Amino acid sequence: MNTPEAPIDRALALAAQALCISNPNPRVGCVITDGGGAVLGEGHTQQVGGPHAEIMALRAAAAADRDVRGATAWVTLEPCAHQGRTGPCCDALIAAGIKRVVASIADPNPLVSGAGFARLRAAGVAVEVGPGAAASRELNIGFFSRMLRGTPWVRMKAAASLDGVTALANGASQWITSEAARADGHAWRARACAVLTGVGTVLTDDPRLDVREVATPRQPHLVIVDSRLRTPPGARLFDVPARQVWIYAARGDTAAADALRARGASVTALPGESGQVDLRALMGDLARRGVNELHLEAGRTLNGAFVRAGLVDELLLYLAPLMLGSGGSGLADWGPLQALSEGLRMELHALQRVGPDLRLLARVPGRVAF
Repeated sequence: MNTPEAPIDRALALAAQALCISNPNPRVGCVITDGGGAVLGEGHTQQVGGPHAEIMALRAAAAADRDVRGATAWVTLEPCAHQGRTGPCCDALIAAGIKRVVASIADPNPLVSGAGFARLRAAGVAVEVGPGAAASRELNIGFFSRMLRGTPWVRMKAAASLDGVTALANGASQWITSEAARADGHAWRARACAVLTGVGTVLTDDPRLDVREVATPRQPHLVIVDSRLRTPPGARLFDVPARQVWIYAARGDTAAADALRARGASVTALPGESGQVDLRALMGDLARRGVNELHLEAGRTLNGAFVRAGLVDELLLYLAPLMLGSGGSGLADWGPLQALSEGLRMELHALQRVGPDLRLLARVPGRVAF
């Protein structure tokens, strides 16, 4: 006999449906039940500017002519209490006659953070917090990072052979991993707010760096680290509609910058040491642009620079069951180290087979504590 799905588990499943939709807003699900546990309405957060999960659930109940007065709302994040692109969700719940709210976790946004719960309680609504907290935070790891650290959550993606080679000495790398792994990698691109690469990758591969292998309602924005503004205005990356291209350089007052702006790119000068882009300043600027999860898909030089700067939060690594020998490229150039203790210690978070390949997710310890 099947065990009935708990309302908060259903709400979390709904939140997962917003994974590629709601950016830069958090992924939230809501289920409204009556006293006997029957579902009156449910929904998840829509695209930015669209209704939040609570509003979708209330609309679903109204469309089915179900009375929600005295009902319980199960929601995976604290209902918002501020006027943004939409009105406060806590006010909508109060006006609808909801008498109990069970929320997974408080909203880290300082415009909300506890205010939603306080307004509900002041209106006589019973509030419980905690069920599904870990899962809700995991779904919104980038949102929590941006709100509490002021930087996106940086996920470095790479594909390699079992002996750690990402490309042969002649540059050949297509394809080390299988079609299944590539499709899975595109699913991870799709959930990110932005994909970041370096100008070296642009010049070598002329990639689109869009999501093609899986269906997606939106394309993540594209970030290019290009200190000397060598990105060709005719690059294929400009052919992807409905996304923004943000180029970061060491200077931005050149004819090259004007040519790239003519293609619709935003060019920002963030000079750092030795004529390179200041990566820490770049992270702060992306946070201000609303980037929660940043998908780093670059070559070993830029990967190494991110590692040296302490900006990588997790590694998404696809390992193919083959050996490619010596002379090829590795994941990141950031040595040589003098002692093993100087290495970047990571913790395995998840391990899964994808087709014939292995997907490994490893995280820097302590980063999820924020």
